[in-house]
Amino acid sequence: MGAGRTGTVIPIVPQGRTGDGGLAFQAALPLALYVHVPWCVQKCPYCDFNSHAMREEGIPEDDYVAALIADLETALPLVWGRRVGSVFFGGGTPSLLSGAALETLLQAIRARLPLLPDAEITLEANPGTAEADRFAAFRAAGVNRLSLGIQSFDPVHLRSLGRIHDDAEARRAIALAAAHFDNFNLDLMYGLPGQTLPGALVDLETALSFAPPHLSCYQLTLEPNTAFAAAPPLLPEADLCADMQEAIEARLAHAGYTHYETSAFARPGRQCRHNRNYWEFGDYLGIGAGAHGKLTVFDGSRWEVRRQMRWKQPRQYLAQVAAGRPVQEEHGVAAADLPFEFMMNALRLNQGFDAALYEARTALPLIGIESRLRRVALRVGRPPDASVRALVALFGAGATYLVLRARTYSHYVGFDLREAASWAEFMQTISAAMPPPPQASMRSRSRVPR
Repeated sequence: MGAGRTGTVIPIVPQGRTGDGGLAFQAALPLALYVHVPWCVQKCPYCDFNSHAMREEGIPEDDYVAALIADLETALPLVWGRRVGSVFFGGGTPSLLSGAALETLLQAIRARLPLLPDAEITLEANPGTAEADRFAAFRAAGVNRLSLGIQSFDPVHLRSLGRIHDDAEARRAIALAAAHFDNFNLDLMYGLPGQTLPGALVDLETALSFAPPHLSCYQLTLEPNTAFAAAPPLLPEADLCADMQEAIEARLAHAGYTHYETSAFARPGRQCRHNRNYWEFGDYLGIGAGAHGKLTVFDGSRWEVRRQMRWKQPRQYLAQVAAGRPVQEEHGVAAADLPFEFMMNALRLNQGFDAALYEARTALPLIGIESRLRRVALRVGRPPDASVRALVALFGAGATYLVLRARTYSHYVGFDLREAASWAEFMQTISAAMPPPPQASMRSRSRVPR
């Protein structure tokens, strides 16, 4: 803990007591730390993250590092005694920080939080900011996993996406990452303006030539409040994007990668532990401008799943941290909403989840949502292949779709958001005997937008 700091220890597992809230978590949930760095060289037109183009004079590195440490100090009473399994520096472009700044931050984190000996520590990096000495300095500071936002190796597509790097810089950055890190990820996008199926596969083959331990492959989508939303580019049709996704999945399977999450592919032992913690509804503390967090806390009388958001604007964040108020919004998650929140994360995992995980992460019995499942199960068909994956995507403000994918076809079943808890019920009874699905093609709606 910081020098001179005092506080009350909040017990993590108070012997099954339920208190007023009715929840009774029997064991501490896994805990991760997310650190947000909000600056980029320039804002990409498709990006809806909390990122801001840096000023000509650069970023206020020293002030921001000090604010991050102060933010962490303020949050410590919520996580006393809990061990941290992963740290993720996201953005923005965290690789704009110097190696010295990363070293200072990681030293401060280790001094205040007990990190597991094999903790995964990831840094997102932009190939346009890659320098050999900086990557080496990141590794020396304690970062052990790098995530590179390549997106494409085609210079035409890179320009259309507003990326600041070209194809040569992308290749150089990957070579540097491989030289300093034995664990790294490459981000690729498909469904780009003017992209063809062969072009998408050329990007994939180029990425595979570097033998990355992990690949994230996303379909480009037009998000609200972005430059692309204001002036939409012409994107490939849905059927072509579906063909791209199928071809990418097949090629990566042939190359020995496990498709373990909607957009994530990994070599054995290289799945992203930090992201898996999100998808398995673990806890995470988020610090930095606009960072979100989800923490399971016990205040001495009751359990609560609490969500937080830090101040988004960098200047406002710095001022509020200095005033001792880094959190802009905070609320408890009602027990009735926990099934929805769990499903929104867990159904991203291709293998689904088991009942024990649901009950451990929500402190709710699965039987509480089974009756709703039985009603919904009557409305869907059972794919003939038993190895089914379930993915969830949001389409607009009012509808959610559950995608059932077998070997050779896909179809969607629509649910209102108010019936979200039924997703869990459906996953538990998917193997029950049901009529075969309708044979009509629904190919035009057959893929999840990222």
